[in-house]
Amino acid sequence: MSSAKPRLTLSMVVRNEQGRYLRQALERHRQYISDAVIIDDGSTDGTPELCLEVLQGMNVKLVRNQASRFSNEIDLRRQQWQETLEVGPDWILNLDADEWFEDAFGSQIESLISKEDVYLYSFRLYDFWNMNAYRDDAYWQAHHYYRPFLLRYESGYAYTWRETSQHCGRFPENVYGLHNELSALRLKHLGWARAEDRLSKYRRYMELDPEGANGSLAQYHSILDPEPRLAAWEE
Repeated sequence: MSSAKPRLTLSMVVRNEQGRYLRQALERHRQYISDAVIIDDGSTDGTPELCLEVLQGMNVKLVRNQASRFSNEIDLRRQQWQETLEVGPDWILNLDADEWFEDAFGSQIESLISKEDVYLYSFRLYDFWNMNAYRDDAYWQAHHYYRPFLLRYESGYAYTWRETSQHCGRFPENVYGLHNELSALRLKHLGWARAEDRLSKYRRYMELDPEGANGSLAQYHSILDPEPRLAAWEE
């Protein structure tokens, strides 16, 4: 890598996010990203315009799908990957519209992407059930594991995907073949924080994966648990 500061490209898929967490997420991300690639997956609200508004003054590649491709997620993620590579990123930060890192991320990200021998960072993701607490029980343990969200693109590496219609992953499945590290920085996921969002996601999973072939049917049903076990978040 050159002595110049590495470019950090935000890569994101959005759909009908105008009234949810998108503004908050992008306002946080623009503090440290260099540019953004956003796939609007068939929004029927003002989501695309909101992206351009919040990221005004930055280089933004906005791709608009006329119809949603999420029912076959592998096609959507491949599209996101290819569109992102076309801008020539150094590092790719792959986040959803309802995710952002804890405050410490902003002061530490430059140090992370300046390491010349690291190509991938994994983080723990916390599923928030309200704005101040995350779910922590037998079915909701994402925060016990590390998942890849930050990748330094290596053009000579043969990336391969998990070929499933749902839960295929945001990055190619073999990224752990690259030299990687775990980060103690935590990622907040607000997608479950509202009751109406939980019901909507439950219905979507039951429609797209009614037998639990690409996920856990028991976990799908647990979404509607009236008394889930929650843990308070401490920044």
